[in-house]
Amino acid sequence: MSKLRFRISMSLDGFVAGPEQSVASPLGKGGERLHAWAFALAAFRAHLGLEGGEVNESTPVVEEFFAHVGATVMGRNMFGGHPGPWDAERPWTGWWGLNPPFHHPVFVLTHHRRAPLEMKGGTTFTFVTEGIERALELARRAAGGKDISLGGGAKAAQQYLAAGLVDEMELSLVPTLLGAGERLFDGVGNDLHGLTLMRTVATPRVVHLKFERR
Repeated sequence: MSKLRFRISMSLDGFVAGPEQSVASPLGKGGERLHAWAFALAAFRAHLGLEGGEVNESTPVVEEFFAHVGATVMGRNMFGGHPGPWDAERPWTGWWGLNPPFHHPVFVLTHHRRAPLEMKGGTTFTFVTEGIERALELARRAAGGKDISLGGGAKAAQQYLAAGLVDEMELSLVPTLLGAGERLFDGVGNDLHGLTLMRTVATPRVVHLKFERR
């Protein structure tokens, strides 16, 4: 069976986004510091359709995560826009422009119904109102035997972690403090829900901790 794989960057004080997130500042104040290590990598930039970049100890980590993924599940906050019902007059289509970097089906958790949104490059956003297990079921079907990537935000990840549905988790721990914002592990209890630390890759900019289900 395909795996549900979760990757996220986190500050030393446990935040995966800074305070005051908005359309103008989707990562919150200081949140861009969590991803500077990734944007410097050629492997990450190529996934976004950008040229240039470095090759370093983090390259195999990023290449591994993007490999063999056939669908993505994400929360409403990661897809972005505004809270509440969708605006039919000014429909939000995500942060990524007309050709999002997924190039496969994406399932967005939301409380508000919306027709599927087809974008260039093979990305279709399907909006799921029936909960996390239904979204995962649809993603597995669409992935065609490949794995499913679990995107943010933190609230979506918390639900899948607490339910014991995450098969792999890669935490990229960045040596910075945000002081406030959105914490990843709020409300998920005091254990790792069946996940065990299997690998550590330490670099000057980031430490990657890979957990797998026992």
